[in-house]
Amino acid sequence: MSREPLLPSLALWLALLILPALAPGWLLSQLAQHLCYGLLAMSLAWVWGQGGLLSFCQAVFFGTGAYLFALVAMGRLPGVPDLPLLGLVLAPLAAGLAAFLAGLVLLTVRLPTGAPWAVMTLVLAVIAERLAVTSTWLGGSNGLAGIPPLALPLPGGPLELVDPVPTFLFVLAIAASLHLLLARLIDSPRGALVRAVREDPLRAAHLGIDPLRVRLLVFTGAAALAGLAGALFAAQFGFVAPSLLGLGLSTEALVWVAVGGRGSPLAALSGALLVKTVEELLGAWLGPGWPLALGLLVVAVVLLFPAGVLGGLLERLARPGRGR
Repeated sequence: MSREPLLPSLALWLALLILPALAPGWLLSQLAQHLCYGLLAMSLAWVWGQGGLLSFCQAVFFGTGAYLFALVAMGRLPGVPDLPLLGLVLAPLAAGLAAFLAGLVLLTVRLPTGAPWAVMTLVLAVIAERLAVTSTWLGGSNGLAGIPPLALPLPGGPLELVDPVPTFLFVLAIAASLHLLLARLIDSPRGALVRAVREDPLRAAHLGIDPLRVRLLVFTGAAALAGLAGALFAAQFGFVAPSLLGLGLSTEALVWVAVGGRGSPLAALSGALLVKTVEELLGAWLGPGWPLALGLLVVAVVLLFPAGVLGGLLERLARPGRGR
């Protein structure tokens, strides 16, 4: 899938935009955090759905962004001012750099992009979490708490994003903007080039395209997006822990994307919102047994909707003569 129909996108963003007028503050705070998970899912949809690189380490870059934001905001980076907004800028750069270096190692050794690639990304997630657990600078297994919130510079003075409504609207604006940019990228010639490498790298190489360079850029860009999502999450939650880097969150992201649809950033984001909402409902209804019920539900969804709940619908709408 290369194009997203306009109407479903507008419907989702408009529905989220009017929520502050209808929903209580606690729900807006929850949804703002879920939007950060949605951005993580969008990053995975880009690297997996478009680039063909199944990544079990997207949480590594999410956690990298979260930890870097925390270190900057708490003044724990020597020579760097303790400005949360600066942390938000530096977080995707650090995550992108980490992915670039890891990608150079994994891709330049001609590692196949199938199961061996997936296993190596899984190993990266395990290593990253263990390093965070053993690092006293990062707070060890206790993580870092007391992270200052974001403060937006305004003419009347800085606005700290602690209230639910401005926080939700800020995260929503970033998520909608990034979705638009990613959708345009997928529709562009560069997006077509990425899919060409995904479908047949040898043929792409014969046409003068460097598959290694394309895959490295896709991997790096997805990591930068995940890093920004992690920084936004840390700014709201006020706490980061090694689990944000680990295999558990990476696996959750794969579930979100599988449920929503990996062929579309919008479907992936919707999958994250849907699964997180269902988790809370099942937890309230079933108590400790909710993970089993969620697992059975996810299996049923994947079997019934191979392209994802929303992904299949968007594919039909995007066919010639339909959608836009």
